[in-house]
Amino acid sequence: MDDALKWALAIAYIAEEHKGQHIVILDMRDVTLVADYFVIITGHNVIQVSALADHIEEGMMADGVSLLTRVGRGQAQWVLLDYGSVVVHIFTEDARKYYDLERLWGDALVVAP
Repeated sequence: MDDALKWALAIAYIAEEHKGQHIVILDMRDVTLVADYFVIITGHNVIQVSALADHIEEGMMADGVSLLTRVGRGQAQWVLLDYGSVVVHIFTEDARKYYDLERLWGDALVVAP
C-alpha cells in the first residue's frame, strides 16, 4: 500500500472517530494530476466542519504528515486540506449537495475505507 492511500485511510478513520458522515475516498490517479486521492466528508454544521478539519490536521501532524494548505476557516461550509497526494474536502450537507464532487469526478473509483 502506498503512502497516499495510507494517508487517505487514516484521514477517513479520524473523520469517522469524530462523527464525520458519508465519508468517501475517491481514487483520482487515472482521472487527474491534482491528487492521488480525494477524501470527501460531511459535517453536520459549520462548527463540526471546522472541528473535523482541526482533528484531521492534528492527527496527520502526529503521524508526521505536513499540511500544505488549508482553505476555509471559521464559518466555512467547505474546508479543503491539501496534503499533496491527498486532498480532503469537508462540507456541510448543503454544500456537499451543491458541489457534488462525486458526480463531478464520476470517473474516479471509490475506495472502501
